[in-house]
Amino acid sequence: MKMKSTAVAALVMMTMMGGVASVARTQTPAPTLSARDQVFAAERAFARTMQDRDLAAFTRHLSKDAIFYGRGVDRGPAAVTASWKAFFDGPAPPFSWEPTSVEVVDSGTLALSTGPVRAPDGRQTSTFNSVWRLEPDGVWRVVFDKGCQCPP
Repeated sequence: MKMKSTAVAALVMMTMMGGVASVARTQTPAPTLSARDQVFAAERAFARTMQDRDLAAFTRHLSKDAIFYGRGVDRGPAAVTASWKAFFDGPAPPFSWEPTSVEVVDSGTLALSTGPVRAPDGRQTSTFNSVWRLEPDGVWRVVFDKGCQCPP
């Protein structure tokens, strides 16, 4: 009787494992984002740091080689963060931005994102242009950023 229960248990176990294996084979893997969609997502997350008033998160989006144009040229995360700190002071963001266009080079390692910069009232005040690089750790980070007072 013990032999029969062991055989039944083994048969049930094999059936269950076979069922699990067949389910695993038929499930579709989660889709991966294209490089373009990854940069759109990275730029949106970068912009969200301003809305969230999170300067540390802002800094994590910067490449170690970051160059930002503003009143002058800031080189490196420390200089960029120091220049942008005042924008993060206070309870409300002084402006917002969002990407409307992203293009990625064929190698999939550099991208340009552009879009409007808006005042708190929603009025477009300028356009941003950011160059993103896919870094060795697999994370997209901003290398260059320059706004322009381009007409909308």
